[in-house]
Amino acid sequence: MTPRFFPLAATAFAVLAALPAQADDSNLETLTIFGDAEAVKTVPGSAAYLGEEALEKFDYTDIMRVLTAVPGVYVSEEDGFGLRPNIGMRGSSQSRSEKITVMEDGVLVAPAPYASPAAYYFPTIGRMQAVEVFKGTSAVRYGPRTTGGVLNLVSRQVPDETAASVNLAYGSDNYIKAHGWAGGGSERLSGLVEWMHYQSDGFKTINGSGNDTGFNKDDVVLKVRSRSDASARIQQETEFKFHYANEDSDETYLGITDEDYRQDPYQRYSASQKDNMDSERFGYQLNHAAQLTPGLAWHSAIYYNDFARNWYKTGSGIVEEASLWDRDPAGQLPQSVDVKANNREYSAWGIQTQGEQAVGDHTVTFGVRYHEDEMDRFQWVDQYELGPDQLMRLTEAGIPGTDSNRIDSADAWAGFVSAELRFGDVRVDTGVRYEHVETLRRDWGKADPGRTQTPARKSNSVDGLMPALGVSYQISDDWLILAGVQKGFAPPAPGNNSAEEEESWNYEAGFRFNNGPFSVEAIGFLSDYDNMHGNCTAAQGCDEANIGDQENAGEVRIQGLEFSADLRPQAAGLTWPLGLRYTLSDSEFQNSFSSDLETWGEVTAGDEMPYVPEHLVQITAGVEGERWDLNLLGRYQSDVRTVAGAGAIPTAELLPSRWILDLSAHYRFDERQKIYVTVDNLLDETYIATRIHGGIQTGKPLSAIIGYQYDF
Repeated sequence: MTPRFFPLAATAFAVLAALPAQADDSNLETLTIFGDAEAVKTVPGSAAYLGEEALEKFDYTDIMRVLTAVPGVYVSEEDGFGLRPNIGMRGSSQSRSEKITVMEDGVLVAPAPYASPAAYYFPTIGRMQAVEVFKGTSAVRYGPRTTGGVLNLVSRQVPDETAASVNLAYGSDNYIKAHGWAGGGSERLSGLVEWMHYQSDGFKTINGSGNDTGFNKDDVVLKVRSRSDASARIQQETEFKFHYANEDSDETYLGITDEDYRQDPYQRYSASQKDNMDSERFGYQLNHAAQLTPGLAWHSAIYYNDFARNWYKTGSGIVEEASLWDRDPAGQLPQSVDVKANNREYSAWGIQTQGEQAVGDHTVTFGVRYHEDEMDRFQWVDQYELGPDQLMRLTEAGIPGTDSNRIDSADAWAGFVSAELRFGDVRVDTGVRYEHVETLRRDWGKADPGRTQTPARKSNSVDGLMPALGVSYQISDDWLILAGVQKGFAPPAPGNNSAEEEESWNYEAGFRFNNGPFSVEAIGFLSDYDNMHGNCTAAQGCDEANIGDQENAGEVRIQGLEFSADLRPQAAGLTWPLGLRYTLSDSEFQNSFSSDLETWGEVTAGDEMPYVPEHLVQITAGVEGERWDLNLLGRYQSDVRTVAGAGAIPTAELLPSRWILDLSAHYRFDERQKIYVTVDNLLDETYIATRIHGGIQTGKPLSAIIGYQYDF
């Protein structure tokens, strides 16, 4: 895919940056949605802001552990480290976070957000300064997927003064983390460089070979920021961001059977010994902000992302066979094993711009975005022999392009107009979003690896109009009530034969109470789908012939309650923070149908959705002194069904309920340096994380880390 308008857009940015500027006290921050936790308190919809202090409390490098602090967010653990997160909101599918809009610094960050939304790349949470989550009426400005919600990750900002930091850690399974950044400069020109490396040998062992599993990941970020002179007529800010990331992880889709789980939950079958994910990403972003008049601010961004990965893995459909081979190698081996090179290259680019006009107490925001992306699948299958020594040897190398051989692409225009209207104690947020999406699939088939023939073509074109209305009333300084309605939308994939978009009407209502150290929020929600999508992926257990296709589930209703409470009492010269997060969910398919998705299967009207727990609870308790703190975090998940159904959950389709307890402790030697200890799964609970690939993937056991941070 060639970004056809990229040179023109870059020229426009250069012209804008060359304009003279005037001094102004306006905030030109363009990368965050809320800016801080205080702004969330008056939003007439469900929203959450996790700042740097909250992220550092447990120093997680797993985004899924971070997001359990947000009610209404569901996470499905897989590899134990959050390498490829599975995140859903308000009952939307969690698989590869494909049903939510994921952004970094305000721009789309999934490899191909329209053509292939499954997030096989996800930003590293360890280098973020903030996490913003908004659902329901709060999401009208952002898309393309607005039913579940929006996640914006805010990377480290260029510091106004010279500063630097080093963070080193070591832990269980040879876990190593090295994270450092430095930045600063003059008033008009400044920059930032950041590097983060982390790795682990993994907590599973491959049968026969005795090899560990694990990963290595690197992130590099470079930012350069230019600001106008304080005496110039129009104040402006331009920032260029470069990001590089790579990953080498020995991860697999091949789970284990229930019997093998009971005998050794942390084993991996010998047939998975060649499984490996190798990926590389380059990202570029150019931001511009200008205060054109005292009441009019303008923000724009150009972005281009390139992501390549090859997940080399044996199929998940041989769980039972692989179990037999390892139980009796002498009698069952040798065996032929196919290992597929799931080779894909992604690219995405876009330009977006928005203006914010203040009119008295009111603000009108309007914006437009043009976006292109594509996924290029060029895959093959190698054949190995698994011998009696349980080692695999290559017997026949496949020819690239002789398995899946196609390109899925999308072009999209999006625009919105929203207004924040204030009438005394009443705030009204209203707006409408429009999406026009065109998708195209070009499939050369397995017999044309050179792509010399005319490919089979399949195209879709859809338009979506999504209005939203949210109202809040500040009853007193402490109490606020809110309600809202919003139309949700998700475009069809190139493999959706009916070309039906996903549509829903989403309702929410609740209250907030904030009084010093005590706060409470409760919001009820209802997501009423006219047509729910299900994306066919290997993670969903689909056959190779159907991967990339999209199915329509028709009408689905998901309703529930999001509740949170925080208290920070003081006693004996110490602070004792307490927190509670709770999500209640109820889901129901409204019609019967048959599906190729492993998690849907044969659905009968009245069945519950898979992977939507009825109860999610997080409880935090801590104690803070002048230089130290100690925190405990407990997470509860009720029984989860892994296949759509009703009534009692069959054992083979059950994730049993679980409590997981984490611990963190910090000691600050002075203002610049601290030492910390974190323990995930403190009680070393053994639990089934997922069954989504035809076998059991076991959750991470007790893992301890000790680290040291020095701020310059």
